[in-house]
Amino acid sequence: MDHLKIMVVDDESRMRKLVRDFLVKQDFSVLEAENGEQAVDLFYENKDIALIILDVMMPKMDGWQVCKEIRKQSKVPIIMLTAKGDEQDELLGFELGVDEYISKPFSPKILVARVEAILRRTGKSDASEQLAAGGIVIDKAAHMVTIDGKSIELSFKEFELLTYFMENEGIALSREKILNNVWNYDYFGDARTIDTHVKKLRSKMGDKGELIRTIWGMGYKFEVES
Repeated sequence: MDHLKIMVVDDESRMRKLVRDFLVKQDFSVLEAENGEQAVDLFYENKDIALIILDVMMPKMDGWQVCKEIRKQSKVPIIMLTAKGDEQDELLGFELGVDEYISKPFSPKILVARVEAILRRTGKSDASEQLAAGGIVIDKAAHMVTIDGKSIELSFKEFELLTYFMENEGIALSREKILNNVWNYDYFGDARTIDTHVKKLRSKMGDKGELIRTIWGMGYKFEVES
């Protein structure tokens, strides 16, 4: 990566330094914020932030508040850090548009790997690469989706989910396989995570949402009738 800018938000200076050092080793530029208010200020001052690593428990503004504020203006990828293992917190994070959710303690190497995976998918796609089926067109480079010529707004994860479905058109995909491919790691959470995303994706797709079919007891399949 070419010195892409990452913002690390955590009230623990040792944690920020740990994450920063691993990111800098991979040629990322790092901004640091020690509380939620500072994070929001830095975000508005720096329009070229490529990704945000955001702690939940912080003074002044917590991570949820920061995420809500940023999502009013931007779809920049957000990785949420938390000391809690609460499943409801995780589901709330995805509802707010969080792209990844990592519980402390975690391996900094794994965190950096997830950062790189997200950035590859958002910024390094082949400009000519498009997917099309059933009136749906995905432009990977522009990160845009059109349905019957009309653009629709998808979150980062919804976009990745639809892309994965269309890349595997006609193939029945288990929840485990979808999570491991779309989330880019072995995911040990609840299947409701993917069900929540599929429900929102179908809603945004309107009638075309029916192309994502539920395979009961297994997962989903994207299929266009011939």
